Amino acid sequence: MKLIFRIFPVLALAAAAAIIVAPVSRAGQAATAPQSKAKAAKGAVRSHPGASGLPVPRFVSLSSDTVNMRAGPGVRYPITWVYRRKGIPLMVMAEFEYWRKVRDAEGTEGWMHRSLLSGRRTALLRGEINELHQSPKAGAPVTLRAKAGVIGQLVTCQGNWCQIILNDMRAWLPRPEFFGTLPNEKF
Repeated sequence: MKLIFRIFPVLALAAAAAIIVAPVSRAGQAATAPQSKAKAAKGAVRSHPGASGLPVPRFVSLSSDTVNMRAGPGVRYPITWVYRRKGIPLMVMAEFEYWRKVRDAEGTEGWMHRSLLSGRRTALLRGEINELHQSPKAGAPVTLRAKAGVIGQLVTCQGNWCQIILNDMRAWLPRPEFFGTLPNEKF
């Protein structure tokens, strides 16, 4: 039996330090409100406890630099993807014993062992160039600009805005601009 390995497309972009977060100078251009590419869902996603007792769906991140995604919940199932970047956010869709069915930002689904996942909340930025704001308001000054594929630590959310840490700087971004949180999720 021959296994086919495919590399997750986003990983190739982020392998090098080419994706850089750049602070915006105070003397720079006036901040403008970013336009959302997709509207957030109006209702909250209903969750239920999984085998672990934690809610499903929920977000986790990769805890290792190299993680295999499998076609089913066990090592006897073939590897469908190989992730090569620690911290990628994934949505847990289901649980079976020690295995978690996850979905990535591109919509790819598969199974991973729980030991390869972390409860640390991260966010994967979408869009070509993202403008992150000083406060959770559309008219707030822009403090950072970051390219798609940048991963930051998700801190908190207020309504449609979430605070993210990138390069030790805190800034706010609307939920539709990144992958890593459920609509209207509070944490």
